[in-house]
Amino acid sequence: MITAADLPDTLPVFPLPGALMLPRARLPLHIFEPRYLAMIEDCLKTSHRLIGMIQPRESPANEKRAGEKRLQAIGCAGRLTGFSETEDGRYMITLSGISRYRVREEVQGFTPYRRCLVDWTPFTRDLGPVEDDPGFRREDFMGLLGRYFTKLNLSTDWNSLKEAECELLINSLSMLCPFSPEDKQALLEAPTLETRRETIVTLIEFALRSGGEEEILQ
Repeated sequence: MITAADLPDTLPVFPLPGALMLPRARLPLHIFEPRYLAMIEDCLKTSHRLIGMIQPRESPANEKRAGEKRLQAIGCAGRLTGFSETEDGRYMITLSGISRYRVREEVQGFTPYRRCLVDWTPFTRDLGPVEDDPGFRREDFMGLLGRYFTKLNLSTDWNSLKEAECELLINSLSMLCPFSPEDKQALLEAPTLETRRETIVTLIEFALRSGGEEEILQ
């Protein structure tokens, strides 16, 4: 159990477009680049075992770090809770989402991977209990989701989705659905579970309307 006192001021970050992690959710990753192999090895030496997932954004050509993308302002840290190594030296890991953070500044140093000085205080509720969404109407939501999955030819375990707790359902869909990196950043930054659910509904409705389906979820 990680508390606010356990959260470090400096965090190794893994910029990965389209990858979204949220508190209390799990993200499997396949690590093969040498700099990120080094990051995992260093992470395992720490007591907190935290890695900051974050999405990159394009840098102007005249910036100091030309060729290296800037980072979004907000990411989410995960604790390394699963680890295995393949015969050819790659790592298969699982991160368990702990808390979002805001980047204060990037730290210059001698590590091959990037590190940031971060601020956790805007997201203290991430360390709290499972979040609820009192306005969630599961039957209507699942109907909308079914039409979306049908349109995109996606498959899933519908029984598991129907039985999943509200937070797990909304956060898992936020992470797994093929939304754009910009949309996933909006889902990450949603202040509440209700806001995140409303954002997902809006994204799905837009995708359905773009294919000629007019029915929306009020």
